[in-house]
Order: sequence, then structure tokens, then C-alpha cells
Amino acid sequence: MEIRRLALLVMAVAAAVVASVARVAAAAATSYTVGAPDGLWDMHTDYGEWVAARTFHPGDNITFTYSRELHDVVEVGKAGYDACSNANNVSSFRSGNDVVTLTAVGTRYFLCGLTGHCDSGMKIRIDVVDVTAGPTAAPPATTSTAAGCIVAGAGLGALVLAQAIVASMAFW
Repeated sequence: MEIRRLALLVMAVAAAVVASVARVAAAAATSYTVGAPDGLWDMHTDYGEWVAARTFHPGDNITFTYSRELHDVVEVGKAGYDACSNANNVSSFRSGNDVVTLTAVGTRYFLCGLTGHCDSGMKIRIDVVDVTAGPTAAPPATTSTAAGCIVAGAGLGALVLAQAIVASMAFW
């Protein structure tokens, strides 16, 4: 009877390990290129549609790719976003390949600071939600699936370990 309890305890611990590893892997950062795969940071991309197909979490990165001669990226507050004004910006970027890490839950606002570009739709609102806030959209095809391999490998490893322990208890 004691062996059965120990076997159940081992299986419960293995299940907890698998669940913990799955949560950690789910929290792994994802990198997004704004507008990709059909567009970039330009005046032709529908950013509302692009954002709606994704869920952003703390630790994720967004990359703005654009021609430095034609555009820039300015992070602003809600009032600046609504008014298409970069007068009181939070930060600005001009490299043409700007990576922004989404560090915390909340809303971030970005726009192109060149005259008329924001008014033409070149602005984006990113809502960053907690990892446990619910289902997420599938990451883009360019995102690494290493986290999924880690979860699968850890799950299989925990299962093999649990089976080995239970099997060894038969000899006690």
C-alpha cells in the first residue's frame, strides 16, 4: 500500500514539473516585426488588423523596419497617439531597424513623426497583457519553435523519469 502512495506521489510531482516547464516556455519572449509578413513600418500597412491578430506579453520584442530617409518611430502617450502629435514623446528611433522590448503589462503607443504620416494611418497601439491572461494568437511563422520543443522534451523526460521510478519500486 505504501508503494502505491509513493508511486502516486511521484506521478503527481512529475505532472507538476511538466506543468511548470510549460508555463515557463509559454512565457518565453516572442519577436515580432511590425507589419510583417505582408508589410513593414510604412504608410500601406493596416496596423489595426496586424495588432488584432497577435497577443503581446511582457518580454516580447517588436521591431520596426523602415527606410530611415522616409520614416521614424516615436513612442508617445495616449494623448499624442490620439492627436497624432509627437510633441511630448516618450522616446524616438531613427535606425530603420528599431527593436523595442515590451517590458510590462500596459499599453504602448507608437507613430511616425514625419508630417502627415500618422494622419495617414502610420501609428500603432500595442496592448501588453499578462501571460496568464488567456489564449494567444499563433506566433508568426518566423518565430522560433524552440520553446515548444523544450516543453515536449521536458514533458517526455518527466514521464520517462516517473515511469522509471514506478518501475524500480516494483522491486522494493
